[in-house]
Amino acid sequence: MAKVEKELEVLQTKKLKMTPSEAIVETLLAEGIDQMYGILGSAFMDMLDLLPTAGIKFIPVRHEQSAGHMADAFTRVTGKAGVIIGQNGPGITNMVTSVASANMAHTPMIIIAPTAGTKTIGWDGFQECDEASVFEKITKATVKVTHPSRVADCLRTAFRLAYAERGPVLYHIPRDYFYGEIEDYILEPSQYRVEKKGFGDSKAIDEAVELLLQAKKPAIISGRGAVDANAIDTVVELAEYLSAPAAVSYMHNDAFPCDHELAVGPIGYMGSKAAMNSLKDVDVLLAIGTRLSVFGTLPCYDIDYFPKNAKIIQIDINHRNIARTHPIAVGVLGDAQDASLEILKRLKEKRETNERNEQRIQEIAALKQEWEQELVDLAMVPGNPMNPRRALLEISRAIPETAIVTSDIGNTSSTANAYLKFKQPRKHIAALTFGNTGFAYPSAIGAKLAAPDCPALAIVGDGAWGMSLHEVSTAVEQKLPVIACVFNNGAWCAEKKNQVDFYNNRFVGADIEGPNFAEVAQSMGAEGVRVDNPEDLQKALAAALKSDKPTVIDILVDGTQLAPPFRKDALQMPTRLLEKYAHLDHKNW
Repeated sequence: MAKVEKELEVLQTKKLKMTPSEAIVETLLAEGIDQMYGILGSAFMDMLDLLPTAGIKFIPVRHEQSAGHMADAFTRVTGKAGVIIGQNGPGITNMVTSVASANMAHTPMIIIAPTAGTKTIGWDGFQECDEASVFEKITKATVKVTHPSRVADCLRTAFRLAYAERGPVLYHIPRDYFYGEIEDYILEPSQYRVEKKGFGDSKAIDEAVELLLQAKKPAIISGRGAVDANAIDTVVELAEYLSAPAAVSYMHNDAFPCDHELAVGPIGYMGSKAAMNSLKDVDVLLAIGTRLSVFGTLPCYDIDYFPKNAKIIQIDINHRNIARTHPIAVGVLGDAQDASLEILKRLKEKRETNERNEQRIQEIAALKQEWEQELVDLAMVPGNPMNPRRALLEISRAIPETAIVTSDIGNTSSTANAYLKFKQPRKHIAALTFGNTGFAYPSAIGAKLAAPDCPALAIVGDGAWGMSLHEVSTAVEQKLPVIACVFNNGAWCAEKKNQVDFYNNRFVGADIEGPNFAEVAQSMGAEGVRVDNPEDLQKALAAALKSDKPTVIDILVDGTQLAPPFRKDALQMPTRLLEKYAHLDHKNW
């Protein structure tokens, strides 16, 4: 009865007289938004003034790029679209990198982007920029507010597209449109967007079921879509029914519980050899909520593991991702949870129980044991001062089950792909395939804001740290005990490895001379500690996890112990044609 009364109440909603700023804020509240990120600006100050009374917390950052990364992480942890805002012109263009990163990560996000006032557009006035054209290729859509009376309607459209297309949407509003008087409805999200798409085409589900029942060596790859759809328990049931090894897609190590006997770990760069060797000869591959990206399925460790002859069943909520990179046998356009649940249900209808394949499970266990031992052995190789793998091993052993770990891009951060293991979903927040530095720390802040009771820890190289250490001030100001594990090897080591392998150890722009990051952290009001051995790192991690203040652990590691190049396939040995450069030609080394 209460539900019916609520529906009648919504249907009887009347238009409200309000300002455009009030209409925007009330629409945000209807969407459940309780925090936003950015730097204040005069362009939206009329709306900003309403936020405390509305109950929406504004988190001021030190650089607008950080706002996008914080919102990205907030969404990955909560499932709720993050909202960022900045001053028209430079405030918004500072967000380009983090919005592009969220776009590649398929993270719903709203960028409230004020533009110059309508009376001055086109005069190249102060801070004027056509933000819509700048963001056109790195968002799912740009929604332009064409009249003050449309502010709520356009914002609803932005949310609808962000969730439907799984990515950022630019809400482009002239700064003078925050003012005035309008009449409009404040609608509930259920009145203008659909939350779920169901399991898709029933015939496709039947085809998937038949392939899986006929499969001799099926396998599963679980991705971000399975996490977003809260489908992990169902994916586990499917793996158990099929006795199928379950890998996780590149840098989504939380997409299947690591302690399950069928878990084989991540594929992709610096992933798990157990996963790769489990996939090589499968006959049916069930890809759940993963776009099977090109970079995320490249050969690694000289293992060309992605199965060439397997029949692929791909489940994805976005039609753009189905068969985009690999030919499929069956495509299921639907919600990862709904589709997986329906496949499982129909499998059991055809064959109530499936015989447990003990031989295959033993093979999986052997591959995992061999890989785990290799990881430990690699970490125990001495370094000067410390092997970065040893530091990663100690971190992986120290973090509690509830911890959220964010990882940047770079040599050590990417090697973390092999060492990070999670039993719970929504715990791994990585930079993914946009591959920008400076991602991890602001993302850890966003994760901590999303889940205050969970420890949040960032893995970041010293190069990337230079792009994000300013946000320690934000963590101190907001009283967020975020932990930064800075791997300090004095170089941009991912690129340095390319110069080692392809340019005869000629280092141009690779080396970094930096300060004592622990001392810098202390000067900003955070805890700071510098370590150069495993024992001190263990103590620092234990103290940081107990602290109620942000902590920066400056970890001195060996800069010569490097991972393979990211894109071995995209580099060539140098050839020089002019005489003055002949000594640089690889034939003359």
